[in-house]
Amino acid sequence: MDARQYEKVKTAKGFIAALDQSGGSTPKALSLYGIKPEAYSGDEQMFDLMHAMRTRIIKSPAFNGNRVLAAILFEQTMDREIDGRGTADYLWSVKQVVPFVKVDKGLADEADGVQLMKEMPNLDALLTRAKARGVFGTKMRSVINRADSDGIGHVVAQQFTIAKQILAAGFMPIVEPEVNIHATDKEGAERVLKAAIQKQLDSLGAQQQVMLKLTIPSVDDFYADLVKHPKVLRVVALSGGYSRDDANKRLARNHGVIASFSRALTEGLSAQQSDAEFNKALDASIGSIYEASAS
Repeated sequence: MDARQYEKVKTAKGFIAALDQSGGSTPKALSLYGIKPEAYSGDEQMFDLMHAMRTRIIKSPAFNGNRVLAAILFEQTMDREIDGRGTADYLWSVKQVVPFVKVDKGLADEADGVQLMKEMPNLDALLTRAKARGVFGTKMRSVINRADSDGIGHVVAQQFTIAKQILAAGFMPIVEPEVNIHATDKEGAERVLKAAIQKQLDSLGAQQQVMLKLTIPSVDDFYADLVKHPKVLRVVALSGGYSRDDANKRLARNHGVIASFSRALTEGLSAQQSDAEFNKALDASIGSIYEASAS
């Protein structure tokens, strides 16, 4: 684990850009960017267009390590290049942005009010490739739809079991048990979730830490004790379907938590914009999320 990258993620001001939309969410992301499904045919063309969008974001003068601490990449983006450099290398060497990669393979069907992650049979191979490409950490997502203690316990146990495998391979894992913002009894689900996370943190080794990516809680500063926990490197928040303005306002009320926004980051960006228009819109988006993360 690179000591400079670790220190940046731990202490620097800023937020994490989530650029990790995968197969299932790519058509929606492209559509919001102004590229409709009829504009391409097949996955290969779709992923080429998505990489072009991500490249445009990463190469923008608005996107750099002064305000963006890190970026989470889709596996295929990690395997591609920007200006002849691997994407992760470009992020760190050119932009001083710490690279992470999404490692989950999507969500299983709902059971006990939650969606666990699908099996990851090729995780070790992915981690080996990520190591060779200079990736610092990983991210994996589950979803909680209601305050079911058994279901939430399964989600958190699965996340931490895999996090320990990732730690053993020398990466910093981002654990993401997302609480659906429309969950029945969202506040109750968050109480159960926090208790389950605290229990699992106690099972980590003396020198081990994880990062937590959580839905902005219903009660302001509800995760303050996790922010201060010695086994937690950083707590980051997902936008979860809130508009950027709404997500920023909610985030700013949660001290010590920084953003890791995906759709909210790219809100208002369009393939049809000129570079000047695009860079201005991205600069405003990054500026607003940076400010909300500075609380």
